[in-house]
Amino acid sequence: MNFSMWTSKDIKYFFLNTVLSSLIFLVLNLYTRTLRVQFEGTERIQKHLDQGGRIIIASWHQRFFGGFFLPEIFKWSPCIMISQSRDGEFISRVVRHIGWIPVRGSSSRGGKEALRVMVNGVNENRIGGHIVDGPTGPPRIIKPGLLALAMNAEAFISPGIVSYENAWIFNSWDHFMVPKPFSRVLFRFGAISSVPKTINDGEFETLRRQLENQMIKEYEDADNFWTAKKSSLNRS
Repeated sequence: MNFSMWTSKDIKYFFLNTVLSSLIFLVLNLYTRTLRVQFEGTERIQKHLDQGGRIIIASWHQRFFGGFFLPEIFKWSPCIMISQSRDGEFISRVVRHIGWIPVRGSSSRGGKEALRVMVNGVNENRIGGHIVDGPTGPPRIIKPGLLALAMNAEAFISPGIVSYENAWIFNSWDHFMVPKPFSRVLFRFGAISSVPKTINDGEFETLRRQLENQMIKEYEDADNFWTAKKSSLNRS
C-alpha cells in the first residue's frame, strides 16, 4: 500500500473505516444498554420466519435509530440498503458490527439496480429493513420501493413502530429522533401484510396508501402509549 500517493480524503476515509467505525459501535453499544426497551408483536415475525417466509420491516426515517440493535436482540440477520458512496462504506462497517447485513445500492444512482440488490438480500437472508420515506423525504410518505421490493422478493411487510418516552429531536427534514439515555423505548411490530405478485397501477397506489395510513396510525398509537401509561400511574 503506497501511502505517499494518498490524498487527504483517502486518509480521512481510511481512518473512518478502520478506526472510527469500531469506536462508534462501542459507544453505541454502551449507550443503548442504558435504554429500557419493550417489545410487542415479536412472536408474529418469528413465526413467519420459522415457517420459511420472508419479511420486510418498514420504518420511518425519523425513528430508524431505535431498530439498530434488533439483530443482536433477536439473533436475526436482516439486510439493509446502504449507499454506494464512500460515506456509505463507513456506515456499512458500523451496521455490520451491529449485525445488519449491508447491501450496497442507491436509488438516486439507478432505482432498478438498487431494487435488484435489495431483492437478492431479502431472498438470501429472509428478513430486511427498509426506510420507506428516506433518504430525503418527504416525511411519512411511503415511496413505491417498499411495495416493489415486497413483490419481487415475495415478502410480507410489517411496520417496525418505534416510540421514545424521552428523545432529542433534531432540526432535520424529518425531525430525526434519538432516545435520551436511560429513557424507555417501545418497539412494536405491526400487522403483517401480503402484497400480490401482480397488480395494476391503481391497485398499487391503493395498497401503498393503505400501508401509509396504517403506519401513520400505528405510530400515533405507539406515541399515545406513554400518555396512557402516565395517566394510569397518576390514577393509581
